[in-house]
Amino acid sequence: MPAEDVNSALLRLESQGQVLRGRFRPSLADRTSNLEPRTSNPDAVEWCDRRLLARIHRLTIGALRREVEPVTAAQFMTFLFQWQHVVPGARLHGEAGLLEIIRQLAGFEAAASSWERHLLSVRVAKYDPDWLDRLCLGGSVMWGRLSPHPRLEGTVDSAGLNRPHRIIPTSVAPISVFPREDASWLMAVIVERNEAGPDGRSVLSSVAQDLLKHLQGQGASFFADLVRGSGHLATEVEGGLWELTAAGLVTADGFDNLRALLDPRRRRAEGRERSRRPRLAGGRWSLLRPTMQTSASQEGSGNRSSVEQLAHQLLRRYGVVFRDLLLRESLNSGWRDLLVQYRRMELRGEIRGGRFVSGFTGEQFALPEALESLRALRRAGMEGSSGQDIKVSAADPLNLAGIILPGPRVPAVPTNYLVFRHGIVVRSGSVRDASPGDLPVGAPEHAHSSPR
Repeated sequence: MPAEDVNSALLRLESQGQVLRGRFRPSLADRTSNLEPRTSNPDAVEWCDRRLLARIHRLTIGALRREVEPVTAAQFMTFLFQWQHVVPGARLHGEAGLLEIIRQLAGFEAAASSWERHLLSVRVAKYDPDWLDRLCLGGSVMWGRLSPHPRLEGTVDSAGLNRPHRIIPTSVAPISVFPREDASWLMAVIVERNEAGPDGRSVLSSVAQDLLKHLQGQGASFFADLVRGSGHLATEVEGGLWELTAAGLVTADGFDNLRALLDPRRRRAEGRERSRRPRLAGGRWSLLRPTMQTSASQEGSGNRSSVEQLAHQLLRRYGVVFRDLLLRESLNSGWRDLLVQYRRMELRGEIRGGRFVSGFTGEQFALPEALESLRALRRAGMEGSSGQDIKVSAADPLNLAGIILPGPRVPAVPTNYLVFRHGIVVRSGSVRDASPGDLPVGAPEHAHSSPR
């Protein structure tokens, strides 16, 4: 048969979706090298039936999954300490290392008072708060509460009446620190997961409502502009901003704005704080959600979906992802949607599927580099672990006690801590009841303290 007729027929079958063309056998060039020169074309195209290729692909993935040997939950925790740079020898350095840590923790919400003292300083050697200030003021990083406050959606009391309850700002208000370019898809995950609720302005105080109106009308404003434009006292404006921050409605250019709200001595200008720079002078205040929604609306149709972005982010944070691991993730859009993305990524060869951690049901997926680390850890066994105690705050994403580790769950508040040895919790308690030697690792004395 003439080659032109065969190619024309194959192209018609391809347009009908019955066959696919490509390079399906890597050894094709080696086999054709010994043939006649007219057939030894390294760019030769192969054709394959679509259903046959899908069957070959399924068999290949099944074989790859059977090759995986699972590790125990304790070994997996040891891997996570290395993966998230909590082990002293694995900590990152400098401003670039801090930005990498923020990328890994993007989307995770923890108490506002715990970020610098218990999360960032544990993962970055000799952490300096000025690094975070420069990243925020330079536009690389932003912060804010992603999940909507429950009281903004209305609260029904025991009598069945929808009575508003005030938002009381505290130092344990959950916030997230994330790269500014990730704000669009992070907000898109929240919008897709939560339906539009009633207008929650009724639960805000009058001062917070005035500040919200000023920011909606005037845009980003400095603290002095907010005081002048709202007509309230500086202390009242501070309280209103703290309330809007806890509600997830505002953010600021700098992280020092949040520190000033967290520290009551700094707000009252007591002691050494009297001679420091003016409070809340680290940048402008602006609305959080309109900015993020605008970024989300500007996304092109060719960009990855928010669920796919979330799937990649969870792999970046944990290396290995399965259903039980995501119980502490506030941005979890649902395992069913994530499972579709992970299966698609596995078919593309981007990640591996299999049984990586024993003792858990359901499918599991891992990055190729995480799989190699798990294999090295399994080969090393107990000899690969130094056996040193690792202390983390209960607000840390590594607080997986009662989730993937046996034992009771430890409430995710900054005053609680856990001590691990060989990946197992050997001690847990409260910082208030502990001795100075029991404080979580990475709590520098110069870090900005939060009100107790």
